[in-house]
Amino acid sequence: MRKLRVTLLGLMLPALSWSCRESIQKEVSQPNIIFIMSDDHAFKAISAYEGGINNTPNIDRIADEGVLFTHGYVNNSICAPSRAAMLTGKHSFANGKVDNVHPFDWNQNNIAKELQRAGYETALIGKIHLNGLPQGFSYSNVLVGQGQYYNPDFIENGNPKRYHGYCTTITTNIAMDWLKSGRKKDKPFFLMYHQKAPHRSWMPEPKYMGMFDDQHFELPKNFYDNYDGRVAAKHHEMGIYEHMDLAYDLKMLDEKQEIPSHYRKHAQRNYNRMDSTQRAQWDAYYAPLIKEFKEKNLKGKALAEWKYDRYMKDYLSTIQSVDDGVGELLDYLDAEGLAENTIIVYTSDQGFYLGEHGWFDKRFMYEESFRTPILMKYPKEIKSHTIENKLVQNIDFAPTFLDYANIDIPKDMQGESFRSLLNGSDHKWRNSIYYTYYEYPGEHSVERHHGIRTERYKLIHFYYDSDTWEMYDMENDPEEMHNLYGNPSYVRIQENLHMKLDSLREKYGDSDRLDQHYIDRYLSSKQYKRRVKIREKMLTKK
Repeated sequence: MRKLRVTLLGLMLPALSWSCRESIQKEVSQPNIIFIMSDDHAFKAISAYEGGINNTPNIDRIADEGVLFTHGYVNNSICAPSRAAMLTGKHSFANGKVDNVHPFDWNQNNIAKELQRAGYETALIGKIHLNGLPQGFSYSNVLVGQGQYYNPDFIENGNPKRYHGYCTTITTNIAMDWLKSGRKKDKPFFLMYHQKAPHRSWMPEPKYMGMFDDQHFELPKNFYDNYDGRVAAKHHEMGIYEHMDLAYDLKMLDEKQEIPSHYRKHAQRNYNRMDSTQRAQWDAYYAPLIKEFKEKNLKGKALAEWKYDRYMKDYLSTIQSVDDGVGELLDYLDAEGLAENTIIVYTSDQGFYLGEHGWFDKRFMYEESFRTPILMKYPKEIKSHTIENKLVQNIDFAPTFLDYANIDIPKDMQGESFRSLLNGSDHKWRNSIYYTYYEYPGEHSVERHHGIRTERYKLIHFYYDSDTWEMYDMENDPEEMHNLYGNPSYVRIQENLHMKLDSLREKYGDSDRLDQHYIDRYLSSKQYKRRVKIREKMLTKK
């Protein structure tokens, strides 16, 4: 039930002018909330995190005027399940969206429904990657599935529509139009403004093609990882050298089809979406690169390092357009006098590998994909340049927004509001978080696993196909290269982590029975059987 605030002054002084009463109303009103999310944005690719590889001045402004979370994490490092967790405030096994295969149940409660019932104007714009018509929103305009970088298809309030242009800019324009003229301005608003970028296949906007061509990217220290002591990691199919596609991922789509590719049809489909002007801009940049790549005829380590460098250039270029959109939104809020009473969060649906362990993509509980950027500002309560080091998770967003809006948090939400953490009143914040991953057998071949992370240690159980455990000391081994599980020197720590893991599984309602249920459901799905056929064809071609 919504908590009501009554302004005594407003009741006692009916003779006040309308402008004065409006000012009082604004002073005590619920905050506006803008939840900005990109897709696969590694925290190292935000300059506020001092990654040193790119510059994101507009995203950084959120932290400069608010708080930077250094230990923000997801519950399940894959697109749709992470988004479902953010909407519901629940872990995957509780909201039912454990993988990208099975549908999401929009009939269940979510943060937008709660805010809408409390009088908020609500909008969802951009990528959501959850099937069905979004519920809880007075306006929705969402990408179809993963979306396309050029001339994307959207569904506006249930009606299909194709836009001409670049997806990131289009998403920003739709969001800005709603803020300026699409909402009722006498109500607080909740806007979920979600970008596709920098999701695979990293197709830059024309103005940013070549932006990083003069920059040399150093290989991560563990780029040539041999995965000693980590059985599940050896089975991956997400290596930059082995699995990153030259045509689809790295844009080496040559007319003569001399460059090998497993995903040439997908790459061609992306290219064909462009109009003649867009293709001309694309060819002006990529055609010389294709020619140069053929002439070099790279092999072995030289090819691996070329692929890494090309990947980084395209990936980071797509982020610049995201940063532009954030700047446009922040400028609008400042100009309209809305910034003071608006909560703004920037995050990603998960982290992403930028060559660590030789990888791209996400899924593993290892830090680069498990950890996600979180930056937040709310001038009324959060001091500028704040650094927060406690463990927060994506299931915490929904209860936190409700807390700031002074709305009771539903008891079935499993996340916790971090409002008290930021204002210094919570001295008993959690010291451990729980993680799950389910989509296996599947794309990138990352085994099912769950685990726990404390402020210093991490325990992971890979339970299908293998039955193996891994443990890491994140203070002494932040790159997670040395599996300590079974090490006699860590027996007591290992036992303690096992107890904490069992305790969290019990607290949240997870179990081996649920694990088996989701294995059975996945293996019987049409989508899984279709993937098996596609994979068999690819292996045959090899």
